[in-house]
Amino acid sequence: MEHITLLLAIVVVTALVFDFTNGFHDTANAMATTISTGALKPKAAVAMSAALNLVGAFLSVEVAKTISGGIINEKGIRTEVIFAALVGAILWNLVTWLLGLPSSSSHALFGGLIGAAVMSAGWSSVNGSTVVTKVLLPAVAAPIVAGVASMLATRLTYRINRNVDPAAEKATAKGYRAGQIASAGLVSLAHGTNDAQKTMGIITLALVTGGVLHPGANPPMWVIVSAGMAIAMGTYLGGWRIIRTMGKGLTELAPPQGFAAQSGAATVILASSHLGFSLSTTQVCSGSVMGAGLGRKGGVVRWSTATRMFIAWGLTLPAAGLVGAGAEFLTGQGTWGVVLVAILLIAGSGFIWKLSRREPVDHNDVTATAAPAESPAEPAGVVTTAIAAVTPPPTVAAVAADLTATIPAPAPVAPADPARPATV
Repeated sequence: MEHITLLLAIVVVTALVFDFTNGFHDTANAMATTISTGALKPKAAVAMSAALNLVGAFLSVEVAKTISGGIINEKGIRTEVIFAALVGAILWNLVTWLLGLPSSSSHALFGGLIGAAVMSAGWSSVNGSTVVTKVLLPAVAAPIVAGVASMLATRLTYRINRNVDPAAEKATAKGYRAGQIASAGLVSLAHGTNDAQKTMGIITLALVTGGVLHPGANPPMWVIVSAGMAIAMGTYLGGWRIIRTMGKGLTELAPPQGFAAQSGAATVILASSHLGFSLSTTQVCSGSVMGAGLGRKGGVVRWSTATRMFIAWGLTLPAAGLVGAGAEFLTGQGTWGVVLVAILLIAGSGFIWKLSRREPVDHNDVTATAAPAESPAEPAGVVTTAIAAVTPPPTVAAVAADLTATIPAPAPVAPADPARPATV
């Protein structure tokens, strides 16, 4: 610790600020469905998630190694590059939080890091194969895998329960809520294992570029503890805007769907963490929520919200990269450039926070039917309709009832007048 310079200390603090924003930005991943189905109260949910995020930070360092020694070449990278990368990631996190969009904090960090590294040392400073295999491919595959798994789990759940006695439905719902709380805890644990490590990796990379650690070193214990604490505090703050979008803005979820969505997401995240795949927990959980929505007969995914979310996912890497590259251009001008970037970061963060106060969202607002920009009665889209169409045929009784209700009986024929003789 005695060898840490002022610049390196600023970078470490900035990394912990990013970790804090990651926490409140991604709270929705674990707790949005739990809150929306009523399994937990909002405040209790974020407190539980914060505690398990802290525990998860100590379970593995594989993802931290991927970031600290895999995405970019450590040789020739200056400490200022890490600072510029964090500026790009933090500002993108805040912008998407303001809009209530569950974008990827992970990809914001990767984009900022790649943009700053390219501006500093050219494209050769980026390990393209690592970016493709451990960032881009998981980004495409993970939400699809999680979504399909959640959809199948939801359909299986409803099929198993189709003959449940109506009198037992209330008890069954309570059981699913309990399972949902357990699965939400697992997602929180997985989030700490995956996302807290990203900040550990970026701080470790900064320590390597500053000459404090040798290349390939594991994160020191103080780095693990501080990263875990920062993400836990951010999680407890609660990113209510994104929780509202994830819990109610994408689809309406019942407890069985919430349980299926979170179980599928937790499995994918934990498996990828131990393999060193630095995927986006946001994309995995969003895919699971949409899959669970499609898995219930009559379920509707609000594709206008999903489209905005997909656009944000696609813009995250390049947008954060451009900001990171611009910040690195300024820091490369010397001390005044570093000071200017720090001032711009503080001013930009303050401006975004001030904008958020115009329409504040807190724990009392997260169970609204949909985000303000969305219509709660949005019709089913093409994908939803196509998937919902693959359902068992109606029963004979249902067909008869439908016919009785839709085909009118013939009009009664007036009797002939007995006083008038029939004519031929």
